[in-house]
Amino acid sequence: MEQFVGYLTIFLLAVFVGFEVITRIPPLLHTPLMSGSNAISGITIIGAVLTLHAVNSPLVKILGFLAIVGATINVVGGFVVTHRMLGMFKKKD
Repeated sequence: MEQFVGYLTIFLLAVFVGFEVITRIPPLLHTPLMSGSNAISGITIIGAVLTLHAVNSPLVKILGFLAIVGATINVVGGFVVTHRMLGMFKKKD
């Protein structure tokens, strides 16, 4: 139980700090942040795939699959937003 409380405390602090940092980011920096988010989601996908390969628990397989789906949606969405943002800077013919 002590370990759970410690992990929950770290998680809640990370949520609070993340929220505070993201809400203070100017709109000009959103595209570079999306690239960073894509990198982190890519790491999440790799970790989930490795976990699915190593563990045979049904709960872990379900959570790993959900992690892969969520991270993939984040990566694809990040690339779409980045592509649209970069399209705004192209010269018009």
